[in-house]
Amino acid sequence: MTALALQADDIRKTFGTFTALAGVTLQVQRGEFLALFGRNGAGKTTFLKIAATLMRATHGKLQIEGLNIEESAEQIRRKIGFLSHNTYIYRDLSPTENLRFFGALYGVRDIEERIPGLLERVGLRRRSNDPVRSFSRGLHQRIGIARAFLHNPSLILLDEPYTGLDANAVQMLDELLDESVRAGNTVILTTHDINQGLRAATRAAIIDRGKLVFSSNAGDSAVRDAYSEYVRSGATR
Repeated sequence: MTALALQADDIRKTFGTFTALAGVTLQVQRGEFLALFGRNGAGKTTFLKIAATLMRATHGKLQIEGLNIEESAEQIRRKIGFLSHNTYIYRDLSPTENLRFFGALYGVRDIEERIPGLLERVGLRRRSNDPVRSFSRGLHQRIGIARAFLHNPSLILLDEPYTGLDANAVQMLDELLDESVRAGNTVILTTHDINQGLRAATRAAIIDRGKLVFSSNAGDSAVRDAYSEYVRSGATR
């Protein structure tokens, strides 16, 4: 039996007296494109950070492609491409130097051959040797995208990845995601834009107040109704 891309069982996370996740159970099949919705503070980012091994759960069990996240974190990181508001890019290094550094961490063997093509793909070839500190927010996000896809990850976790991107960059990211899914990889993406989230998703889920409250085929008409109930009107509830 093929292992799931992600299997979360009763994942909880507390910060002092605040409960960020109140018991999330979720299964994601390999090759799925899951759009994960939720209002600000619902727990989406916390869940993705735990899945990306950047944060430890207070309770529960999480497996990535059959590997327990508590026992095989380093091995799991090589399978994951993660992008969030924090691009994890070193500002004093150039795009080339950043990708070379992360390539070494991920053990990418053909890193010198991959870097030029990847920078061309994200529109940074001409600025490949400029220090990142001189970049705009949108260009930071572009180099973050390059870092996330650098090692051909089989699980791509994206937390509001369209923030700061212009129309050309949005199209570029969409194309990268589509190609990755066609290659059999898995995508979990959070966004406040339901149309952007559902553009290529095969499944949609909603987290509200730290719990998974909805999950369905992305084409189901109930998705937009649930979004209106939990996300659009959530701020006033």
